Amino acid sequence: MTNIIEVEKVSKQYNQREILKDVSFTIKAGSINGLLGPNGAGKTTIIRLLNGVIEATAGTMKVMSFDPKLHGDEIRKRAGIVTESASLYHDMTAWDNLVFFSNIYGHSDTKRITHLLEQFDMLSFKDELVGSFSTGMKKRIALAKALLHSPTLLFLDEPTNGLDPEGINEVIHYLRKVNQEDGVTILICSHVLHQLETICDSYLFLIDGRIVETGTLLELENKYLKEIKLLVETGLKPLKSQTYKEYRFSRKGSNQLEFLLSNKDDITPLLANILNETWVHNCEITNRSLEAIYFSIKEGRGGE
Repeated sequence: MTNIIEVEKVSKQYNQREILKDVSFTIKAGSINGLLGPNGAGKTTIIRLLNGVIEATAGTMKVMSFDPKLHGDEIRKRAGIVTESASLYHDMTAWDNLVFFSNIYGHSDTKRITHLLEQFDMLSFKDELVGSFSTGMKKRIALAKALLHSPTLLFLDEPTNGLDPEGINEVIHYLRKVNQEDGVTILICSHVLHQLETICDSYLFLIDGRIVETGTLLELENKYLKEIKLLVETGLKPLKSQTYKEYRFSRKGSNQLEFLLSNKDDITPLLANILNETWVHNCEITNRSLEAIYFSIKEGRGGE
């Protein structure tokens, strides 16, 4: 799989303040990637640099083999972007918005517009004013707008902000659909980590203007998960077997126990021992979430 984005030792300064510091990363074509970090970390600055809207103070970048500093127009012809604000005209219908922007992009194609409205389940609302739409509906039209010119690469800056849980699930569903059906590479900027656990192939963690870690969820888990917290829903009576002396565990409820294990290989024999005494209805590793790994990275624990 080839790299569609290559960033090498990029820095950016505003008014003598360093926003990005020696940032390097690559993104593979056809993948979905999360650029994660707190507000103010520099995520939006990276998106603007990659689109050639602003220039880096130092370092080199390649986006679809183009240098953003020299060929920003070429990149923007081949990339789509959805900002935190939907950037739509509220006093125009959904259809008129998409026709207007497709003319700007030089890709006026009513069949393409109809296809996108169908893809995002918005065709029945095409003649309604965008100003009357819910936040989730506006996000769907904004995604359709970003895909009018059939981009190879899609940049999303906080795409789920302002959405309720149902709206968030819808956006995630549509992004996965665009990636799988059209092969669009996606870079998502977000500070809400748990929303991206089920969609991204890999992650880049940006803290204080630096990329501090990259990898797939499994790679990050293997590197930073030094202790397993296993929550087991099991029998009501205390476990009597001497087998559990080697484990550290505490009762979390009338029928829940939390075990601290050294690695995932300990899970199977532990559950087998419990099943010899009582029932097991559920078990879950509670500290393997993206958010938990982020805090491990931030605190500098493990992998050093």
